[in-house]
Amino acid sequence: MTDYTRQFLTTKDLAALLHLKERKIYELVAEDAIPCLRATGKLLFPRQAVEAWLARHSSGPGLEPGVVRPEVILGSHDPLLEWALRESDCGCATFFDGSVDGLERFKERRGIVSGLHVFDAQSEQWNRPLVEFMLAGEPVIVLEFCWRERGLVVAAGNPLAIESLSDLRDRRVVRRQPGAGSEQLLQHLLSESEVELQQSLPSPIRSESDAALAVLNDEADVAFGLRAMAEQFGLEFVLVQKERFDLLVDRRAWFEPALQKLAKFCRSDALAQRASRLGGYDVSGFGTVHYNSPV
Repeated sequence: MTDYTRQFLTTKDLAALLHLKERKIYELVAEDAIPCLRATGKLLFPRQAVEAWLARHSSGPGLEPGVVRPEVILGSHDPLLEWALRESDCGCATFFDGSVDGLERFKERRGIVSGLHVFDAQSEQWNRPLVEFMLAGEPVIVLEFCWRERGLVVAAGNPLAIESLSDLRDRRVVRRQPGAGSEQLLQHLLSESEVELQQSLPSPIRSESDAALAVLNDEADVAFGLRAMAEQFGLEFVLVQKERFDLLVDRRAWFEPALQKLAKFCRSDALAQRASRLGGYDVSGFGTVHYNSPV
């Protein structure tokens, strides 16, 4: 797996990044066509110099000169990601309003990263099919942030004995905005189980923490939420699904200081310890590349 956050890339790293054979990289070096260093008999490519070289030689959709994405993190709300953004001091702003909303805003170049957890039932894949469909021709990477436990968040002691999706028919259920990954997954699972909801809150809830709070405040009987939020508010949790939460990243922005700082923090023990305390997270695969666009 190529680690795009290192200060220097190897020949193999660069070949993977550019979707070229290593032989072609050696040819570019021989022609003095690409910035590189020679150290201890090896070729090393300074990441920032390579990124500048890519920008000079780019053309096509999304690569117009002078178009700079703002340092904003879009997409789905995740409590662990929100914490990491603060603690890493990366300086990025946030606008969390669901996976699909984030993809649309990302396509409009209104941010550098978008969090998403969209399940494609046909391919049984997370995130990649929708990214390929919506952002064809864009220089992007999809990186794993974590796996999360999602399920039924209910009142302490589970007084209504809610144990499965079939128990939701006559219960007040928190609903998320239509573009939220959790709402789309819930609709898919309800359809598979042939369950039709009878009651739901009149207005959609727009974050994981607010979904759990609605149950805590007895505004709802159940939320299709995260184990981490159930544990934080002293609520019961019934596991339904493990989901992969990814980061859609603008490939050029990944080389900039803000995202380098965030990535370094996310590889530290601090993130793993926080994930363990929250519960329901697995961050061991952070940084795994699940999609690298061919442009």
